[in-house]
Amino acid sequence: MASYHIVLADDHAIFRHGLRRILAEDADLEVIGEAKDGLELLTLLNKLSPDLVILDISMPNLGGIEAIHRIKAMRPDVKILMLTMYDRKEYLYEAITAGADGFSLKQGADKDLFNAIAAIRQGNTYVSPLLSKIVQESLFEALRGRKTGESSSLLLTQREKEILKLVAEGRSSREVADLLFISDRTVDWHRANIMKKLGLKNTAELVKYAMNAEFA
Repeated sequence: MASYHIVLADDHAIFRHGLRRILAEDADLEVIGEAKDGLELLTLLNKLSPDLVILDISMPNLGGIEAIHRIKAMRPDVKILMLTMYDRKEYLYEAITAGADGFSLKQGADKDLFNAIAAIRQGNTYVSPLLSKIVQESLFEALRGRKTGESSSLLLTQREKEILKLVAEGRSSREVADLLFISDRTVDWHRANIMKKLGLKNTAELVKYAMNAEFA
């Protein structure tokens, strides 16, 4: 009997079917549910108790990043593996900072998937080797920025920069949430994360930084 239960979330039924077939190769793994979007996934998690959720970043109704925030808020014990076709560093950063336990690419799913699951089951985080170049480049960017005093905005994800720009315009968390189609809680989480990265103490300092950095 399988001892590790998994829920899949992807808007492509054919991909979910293929993923289920790959996972069936390991008798210790069992797919106990599928969802075609983030909202359906959250509903499913009210009924099921998976050990791991494997989800895509781009889904209708509720995207993968926002889904991660909500899953970790309602079920912090559930592990999350982001499995996507996008190898962009901002997606990697957003997924990990939102609470994902792993990030892998669909392009190498047949080879990489079991390594990712094994690492997560052992309590580790996992990033696909296919993303090693992006991780290394981003690390060097951040370190060079700190050493030479270059703009610390290099440390921010694209989503964080979008939020910072709206904050500089004087937008409230509610307005930012409406404009970006995310929740108030997610906006506040991003604001706190931005302030932590930039070493800022309050909203006034955040707005001042945004304006000085010409985000306004």
